[in-house]
Amino acid sequence: MPRQVIFIMTDTTRKDMLGCYGNSRMYSPNLDRLASQGIRYDQAYTCQPVCGPARSALFTGTFPHSNGVVTNCVPLGENVKTIGQRLSDNGIRCAYTGKWHLDGGDYFGNGVCPEGWDEDMWYDMHRYLNELSIEDRQRSRRSETAFDPDWTEEMTFAHRVSNRALDYVKAYKDEDFFLTVSYDEPHGPCVCPAPFNTMYENFVFDDDPAFHDTLESKPLMQRLWAGDDIDKDISEINKSSQMLSLFLGCNSYVDYEIGRVLDVIESFAPEAMVFFTSDHGDMLGFHRLQGKNAAFYKEIANIPFIVKPGIRNAHNTGKVVTSCASHIDVAPTILDYFGIPIPRLFEGKSMLAQIQDPTVVINDHVFAEFTRYEIDHDGFGGLQMMRSVTDGRWKLSINLMDKDELYDVHNDPSEVVNRIDDLESASIRDALHDVLLDHMDETRDIYRGYQWAVRPWRNDMTPSWNNSGCTRQRENEEYEERQWDYDTGLPMVQAVRGKKLYDIKR
Repeated sequence: MPRQVIFIMTDTTRKDMLGCYGNSRMYSPNLDRLASQGIRYDQAYTCQPVCGPARSALFTGTFPHSNGVVTNCVPLGENVKTIGQRLSDNGIRCAYTGKWHLDGGDYFGNGVCPEGWDEDMWYDMHRYLNELSIEDRQRSRRSETAFDPDWTEEMTFAHRVSNRALDYVKAYKDEDFFLTVSYDEPHGPCVCPAPFNTMYENFVFDDDPAFHDTLESKPLMQRLWAGDDIDKDISEINKSSQMLSLFLGCNSYVDYEIGRVLDVIESFAPEAMVFFTSDHGDMLGFHRLQGKNAAFYKEIANIPFIVKPGIRNAHNTGKVVTSCASHIDVAPTILDYFGIPIPRLFEGKSMLAQIQDPTVVINDHVFAEFTRYEIDHDGFGGLQMMRSVTDGRWKLSINLMDKDELYDVHNDPSEVVNRIDDLESASIRDALHDVLLDHMDETRDIYRGYQWAVRPWRNDMTPSWNNSGCTRQRENEEYEERQWDYDTGLPMVQAVRGKKLYDIKR
């Protein structure tokens, strides 16, 4: 019996943009169906709420600070292998249709199929635009095109991505394979055909304390990010607009396209394991912010994550996991499913045991980060160094050059009250801080240093030139020879060891 995995993802879908996450005003029947057939994760997090870095973690099993994609438009490191490479090297057929955003090119990619993926199936946005006339390329980037009668679903990127996925599942229904179906939608410009283009006219979100957040106790960066919205009345922030209507309409449209793929999976690959997630969300005016940036707010970081286990675990239907989950765990889970050993350099864990039994807890904590939004842009706040951790109850964000944040998400689910200086929460805060610092060391975070430890609210930390005092060498032994020890010139025995400091006498 073949082992098959279909990984479906969108760009910029929030949890509350799906009906299965409790918002009955959202039309998402196909993803709601997928959730009813599998496991829905309530506390799943992206590793960085930006397109490229988020995808880097999903497809390499390492955090952005490890694989080099710390911002958009930066390529993966030359010695970083994707899950497509690892699977294909072990005899598993791998195909990718849709947005990639990991080749260091512009928004659309460079049209070149990376190592490990099926060249005949490769279809990024660069190849899509090459299919269009010059005029239609320009139309594809204008939101108002959604109202052009001749811009039917056949003209959209989502539809053409789906078509390739349908053909692939049918062609290889009897073989082992890993297929990624990666939509750009609902990301702007939100071009979607009727009836989706008018489905959410006059839509306004229900009121939420986050709309009333003055950001007074928050980082300066967030107040700068808010811009003029910092002083606006709530009615001016949470209001209907054509852009919001198109964005939500495009979200329902991509659900329709995903439904086409799910129907074919049910007919031709019913035992396949199916994943759905999004790279990140969008603030949409919550906390007076738009888009995404250096924040750990649920609107952009706590992403939808659904797994249909397949017939092998058909009893796990309609289940909900409330413990923490992370995109960093996707790659090891997929390798584990195919029976391939998980590399030591992977920085997540296999979720397979949890998928087989949703009561199993995989993570006590999960982590997120931020460096900058995009290398091409001077705006968006520029350099914003953030490292975050949550245990599902509390969230801590260290904003290296700004004010830090601590939220009690049980008692303050809208994350309005920053408790970083709250003495009653100090022990919880400091414990999370210790976990975060250990994580930065263990994952060889290139930006680690005493500055993350010595915070205004942490009086028991002393800056040290040596920091943790360790040498931490890379272990990528499936594709590289073992790195050599600086002190011996021989292959290292331990990747992590105390660093020798020589006293050079003059």
